[in-house]
Amino acid sequence: MQPPVSDYAFLSDCRSGALVGRDGSVDWWCPTRFDGPSVFGRLLDPRAGHWRIAPTRPGRVERHYHPGTLVLRTVHHTEQGSVAVTDTLAAEPGARGHELGRNSPAVLLRVVEGLTGRVPMRLDYAPRPEYGQLTPYLHEVLDGSVLAAAGRVTLLLRGGGVTLRADHDRVRHDFTVSAGETVAFDLAYAPAYGHPPARLEPVAALADTVAAWEAFRETHRYDGEYADLVRHSATVLTGLTYARSGAVVAAATTSLPERISGDRNYDYRYSWLRDFAMTMRALWVAACPEEADRLFAWAARSIGRIGAAPVPVLFGLEGERYLAEHDLEHLRGYADSRPVRVGNGAWRQRQLDVPGEVILAVWRLHEYLGETFAPELREMVVDLAEQVASTWHLPDRGIWEARDADRHHLSSKVFCWVALDRAVALAPRLGERADPSRWAAIAEEIRATVLRDGWNEEAGAYTAVFGSAELDASALVLPLVRFLPATDPRMRSTIAAVERTLGVGDGLVRRWSSDPAGFVMCSFWLVECLVLAGEPDRARELFERVSTHVNDVGLFSEQIDPTTGAQLGNTPQALSHIGLISAAWRLTEPSTD
Repeated sequence: MQPPVSDYAFLSDCRSGALVGRDGSVDWWCPTRFDGPSVFGRLLDPRAGHWRIAPTRPGRVERHYHPGTLVLRTVHHTEQGSVAVTDTLAAEPGARGHELGRNSPAVLLRVVEGLTGRVPMRLDYAPRPEYGQLTPYLHEVLDGSVLAAAGRVTLLLRGGGVTLRADHDRVRHDFTVSAGETVAFDLAYAPAYGHPPARLEPVAALADTVAAWEAFRETHRYDGEYADLVRHSATVLTGLTYARSGAVVAAATTSLPERISGDRNYDYRYSWLRDFAMTMRALWVAACPEEADRLFAWAARSIGRIGAAPVPVLFGLEGERYLAEHDLEHLRGYADSRPVRVGNGAWRQRQLDVPGEVILAVWRLHEYLGETFAPELREMVVDLAEQVASTWHLPDRGIWEARDADRHHLSSKVFCWVALDRAVALAPRLGERADPSRWAAIAEEIRATVLRDGWNEEAGAYTAVFGSAELDASALVLPLVRFLPATDPRMRSTIAAVERTLGVGDGLVRRWSSDPAGFVMCSFWLVECLVLAGEPDRARELFERVSTHVNDVGLFSEQIDPTTGAQLGNTPQALSHIGLISAAWRLTEPSTD
């Protein structure tokens, strides 16, 4: 049995991500970058590699992050005594503020401290590069370390003052830690044909990494409601950021299933423009707007000049477009849920909401961006508006990225209206190519179409697709983007219908009626709608219920099983933490977008 998704904590150096379980096992690490091949992949198959450090006899476990960081401290309480294991992906020595993650050394640090008694410990290290396809040669080095070499990967495992011995395909090492004693290990990655692995002093590097995270958080202030939750979610979003480009991954993992034994298992280790736009708002609320320049530059550079082809939905972390999806057939999948996918086929889809999401992000931050925009940003906004003006009437796959057929999705049409409405507002800064009069006329046509064709009398609500009675939680975005006030009678009826029909236990909201679990982001959308509808007390109570679904270290996956409360889907999920931040801000400042 694989551990529950909620058993995993997240480590990040803003280049790559790792997951470590309550049992002390690192079961996921892609050291090159978030979307690179794993060297530890037990998350998706017991044979795909791991690195475990834990007492030989299990006991009670408690965990927490050092405040304001993704440095994890796990305390094991056993009959023999207590021991703490502190895990982190190292920051570049001396990195501070926005330097965090720019030049991460790709080193995983694990520092073991004896707290009480004398605790027998065991290290079990089994690297399996290329998603478990390779078993490396292990070489004992004179200084007591072990070098693993396979394919394009080099890994150097070291233990301060400890001589490590290699078996055929792994390292097993038993040791004892007494109260007051520290034993430190580090694992450094390097490309096989590039520079050698970094050599850091683990205890010093750990302290420096804590200082780097603390310095970063000190530049980011939030003093609204639920400050602790918001600040932690902002830290998670920072950890999901690929610092070299500014791209934010949707999640740190691939193929964790939305339903156990189901096939909706997708690779979320890429950057969606939709998520980028929502992240911009969350970072503005919970962090600082100085990051906007880099994120907008990434978006403009990744999109490039816009022509007749649909704007790409998602990109690789450095702007790559070709993200062909394929199955890793050798992997069993989490809890035997196949397929395991790498790449994401949604990159080929038409999703008409995307230009509106991007323009909305520009509009929200236009005051910070100054009186004039950078030329590339100005051109991007105009080209996006022009594409919407000529394509809004087409069907698409919608924000949930349906893999069957194009349809006229309500939320897509609404965001087409958003694109042109906000472009009109931005027109004085967009130069001679701006055409606000034409954009405004088309926006009004879109609005009239949505109000006429999006409403369904049978459902008493704005529904998922024109001409359908099927409810969809994405209708909750209408008040959030100012398309309709939440107090509008039809909008009130829609909110009530979504809550009544798609709501499941503990305030969770499904995306559609056959969705197997509550989608965390949709649950927070409902919170915002209740605030805007003049029901702040009920909104606050709902916010607090949804927030209880974080795991013991404050992480959300994508979905929550309404029956068991189990986390499902890829983790940690950026949209879930963005939803928390946005809902908390709405409770703090109801009238501020």
